[in-house]
Order: sequence, then C-alpha cells, then structure tokens
Amino acid sequence: MNDMQMSIGEAAKRSGVSARMIRHYEGIGLLPAAKRAYSGYRTYGGHDVHALRFVRHARSLGFSVKQIEELLGLWRNQRRPSSKVKALATAHIAELEARIRDLEAMKHTLEHLALHCRGDERPDCPILDGLADARENGQ
Repeated sequence: MNDMQMSIGEAAKRSGVSARMIRHYEGIGLLPAAKRAYSGYRTYGGHDVHALRFVRHARSLGFSVKQIEELLGLWRNQRRPSSKVKALATAHIAELEARIRDLEAMKHTLEHLALHCRGDERPDCPILDGLADARENGQ
C-alpha cells in the first residue's frame, strides 16, 4: 500500500471503519492521532489504513479495545515472541466459551418459558411470571 495521503472519509472507505470510529480510536489512544494537513484536516496514509483494517478485524473477532491495544503493540514489534500473541488469543477463546455457555443458558430458559406460554388471548403468561420470579429472587 503506498503512502499517498487521504482524507478521513477515504481512509474510512478503504479500511471499512467509519470516520466516527476512527476519531474515537484516536481519541482513546488506540491509534495515534492523525497527521494534519495545512488546512487542519486529518490525513491518513496506507500504513494507517492497514492498522485500521487490523483493528476492524480484531473487533470482528470480539477482542476488547484493551486486548486490541496489546495486539497492535505486538503486531508492530517485529521482535515479539509469538507466545504472547497466542496467550492473548487463547485467553480470548476462553472468554468466548464462557459467553457461549451463558448465552446457551439464557436460550434454554427462554425456550422453557416460551414452551409453557399458551400465546393466546388469556392474560396468564409464564414468560412474564418467570421474569418476575427471577427479579424477586435477586437473579
């Protein structure tokens, strides 16, 4: 990718990251602040677009901003041990597995409640009763 300078709109288009998110990532320090043209507008080069694509892909895999910050540091460090990258990835896999278990439990509970709801004109509703019971029991 060449180092042609481009606007935030063009960088957004080429990277698949919205201009709003680019500004956000810069604001929180995930990405360095963009260079500024004489006019004051942000300008981006090919290396910036590449980093934005990296961030977009990491986000699509569910990595947190903190994790992406670590991954970016490792990606930029050509002397990094791959063991650090693998450790981050395997920790994230464990987090995903825990979330999947939680989602499966939620799905099972909702399926059970929906199965027992007649879904007719009567006001009796096991779904609402189940939600109310959970709230009263501190769940």
